[in-house]
Amino acid sequence: MNMEINPSEYKILIVDDVMSNVLLLKVLLTNEKFAIATATNGRQALEQVKKENPDLVLLDVMMPDMSGFEVAQQLKANPDTSDIPIIFLTALNSTTDIVKGFQVGANDFISKPFNKEELIIRVSHQISLVAAKRIIVKKTEELQHTIAGRDKLYSVIAHDLRSPIGSIKMVLNMLIMKLHPDKIGNELYDLLTTANHTTEDVFSLLDNLLKWTKSQIGKLNVVYQDVDLVELTDSVVEIFNMMAGMKKINIKVEKPEKLVVYGDIDMVKTVIRNLLSNAIKFSNENTEIVVRLTKQENMAVVSVQDHGCGIDADGQKKLLHPDTHFSTFGTKNEEGSGLGLLLCQDFVKKNGGNLWFVSEKGEGSTFSFSIPIQE
Repeated sequence: MNMEINPSEYKILIVDDVMSNVLLLKVLLTNEKFAIATATNGRQALEQVKKENPDLVLLDVMMPDMSGFEVAQQLKANPDTSDIPIIFLTALNSTTDIVKGFQVGANDFISKPFNKEELIIRVSHQISLVAAKRIIVKKTEELQHTIAGRDKLYSVIAHDLRSPIGSIKMVLNMLIMKLHPDKIGNELYDLLTTANHTTEDVFSLLDNLLKWTKSQIGKLNVVYQDVDLVELTDSVVEIFNMMAGMKKINIKVEKPEKLVVYGDIDMVKTVIRNLLSNAIKFSNENTEIVVRLTKQENMAVVSVQDHGCGIDADGQKKLLHPDTHFSTFGTKNEEGSGLGLLLCQDFVKKNGGNLWFVSEKGEGSTFSFSIPIQE
């Protein structure tokens, strides 16, 4: 391990009933700059552990009042001391003792009379493991703290922005319905349309962000129920028809009469909404988007096919990986966050299905997902 360890930060408890052994070990380890505590019997050893809180115990096996094995058993039985590594000092080299030692929780053995270098190496090794463990615990705590803070922030941002953006969205929707191009001229009408689009996009991004965060921090539970996928898809397509119309895109739905799945209606809706929104974003004008609902064994499959710009091979590798946050621009330079697809993947998996895609640069893409059918 290439960790710089400062021995003076670590305390070693030496336990041996022979005073000369204690003194010898103390001299050797003090020379190495370790902090030292000592005990000459088992009972005293247990008291010292409580009082001194050592990082390592060097424990003689043969002691009159209480054997090293018994001391070790008591230390391991107590949650406060069970993590302290123990090296047994033993004059017995029989295998049974070594086996017994490991059974009661030994981390290592040093046989007496001991070799000075071997002692130092074995002690340093145990201390370096203690140090590594501490770093891991500290870093893990820091990381958990950071993640919790980040998720809280995401959640607050998404939550607090939704309301004002929602208001702007409603105002723009009202204006577009009331004001015709012949009233305000084409240029203003186009600007209004663009603003309307942008607000819709921002709103759905915030919606995704909020759901993604809640899902990550485990606040989003899957509520299973029977859902008619045909009905659900139709309702989402209806909402997107207007957006598609503005890019002169036709949305076609190929579906059976009825297709009932067992899943979370909100999550499934979010997935269909995201896939359709992406398809429109990446489609060229005057093309068609086909939404297909099919049944494959015990799964219902929804696929959304566009004839848009497609994704190149490099981009395909990066898609659906949380760490890359990969996104590209739409056919009218609409920007994607890459978050929508991650959310879709997360939701589909939570519902017991899968998400996948095929795409060819310049030809278009088909994104599909499966959801279990209620038996």
